[in-house]
Amino acid sequence: MSIPLNFIGLFSGAGGLDLGFENAGFHHTLSMDIDPWSVHTLSDNRPSWVVKECDIKEVSPSDLPTSDVFLAGFPCQGFSLGGNRKENDDRNFLFKEVVRLAKAKKPRYIVIENVLNLRTMNEPVSSKPFVEIIADSFQSIGYHVEHHIFKVSGYGVPQTRRRFIFIASYDPFPVSFQWPMAEKDTVASNFLGDIVRNNIVSLPNHSPKWGFDSQVHVETKAPFDPNETPVPCRLSRTGSDGHPIRSLDAPFPAVDTATIWGWAQGNVKAERKQKDRNNSKFVRNPNSNITLWRISASRLRSFTDREYARLQTFPDTWVFHGGNKRHIHKQIGNAVPVEFAFRIAKFLSSLYDSQTKGEKMCRDSCKKDVQMEFSF
Repeated sequence: MSIPLNFIGLFSGAGGLDLGFENAGFHHTLSMDIDPWSVHTLSDNRPSWVVKECDIKEVSPSDLPTSDVFLAGFPCQGFSLGGNRKENDDRNFLFKEVVRLAKAKKPRYIVIENVLNLRTMNEPVSSKPFVEIIADSFQSIGYHVEHHIFKVSGYGVPQTRRRFIFIASYDPFPVSFQWPMAEKDTVASNFLGDIVRNNIVSLPNHSPKWGFDSQVHVETKAPFDPNETPVPCRLSRTGSDGHPIRSLDAPFPAVDTATIWGWAQGNVKAERKQKDRNNSKFVRNPNSNITLWRISASRLRSFTDREYARLQTFPDTWVFHGGNKRHIHKQIGNAVPVEFAFRIAKFLSSLYDSQTKGEKMCRDSCKKDVQMEFSF
């Protein structure tokens, strides 16, 4: 990309998508979000950025600077299996605000990011898939649209998370257009291996404390070898089919806003057990016979915010702000992984060069030149 393109973040959240595009050489002009804590996080980490707290429904085209790219990762909760998943959730229709602003400002590109399950939901009035509704809406104002599903572990992120990407281009897509090819899976040890071996490391949003207060999992306090490497484990959603003990030598499961992950060390066991549905607390369905995962270990602790942020490929210098732990967990879980955003930005650069210079697009056009590094 010989001439840097500039961008606006319309639903910036904690900044994953915006930061990835900045890292790829795009010029930031504006970030906005409705959540005040996300705005605080953005403003603190990038004091040179223009950041606004606002509801996109109240944004006028005149409020926006001229921009080449709209980044529009609008809320996914209405589509997500981890959220309410309701066809008539108001947030499902926020793409219409992006269409409204794009019609007036005519950016060269619009990049929309959302969850995989966007593809399986129909718009309640027309009964057409939301995917078609969104594509048709941008095509109706003169854009050409392509969309694709990505498993982000093949794009530099240590998660099995899958994301839906739309690209709306004002110019036609070139004949050579092809989505980038996935690389070898990125494993979690690249991002958590050093931090779990050093429990006293000083990092922002990182105060690890052993001891997990749980109604279902047990800290046995049994003697163990302190040199034993802790193993990652799922501490919530104990009825899940997937085994709660995970390996760092593979991509991690998708980080979200609901699941609590942590570490177990010493004499670690995970077993399925029948819940006493007559005498136990928090019995949702007394007629269920599902067995639940129970973890026991010499000691347990939950992930710190920094460990979640590492899995979302945020740099250690990116500090998250919130009134409580939940505020920060939501910002991190809802974010677009920075490394994946970087790859999409590099791909968009290749698309721009193909459209403006007639260069052929390459399937490895979004690969990163160097691995992300962390330093203490």
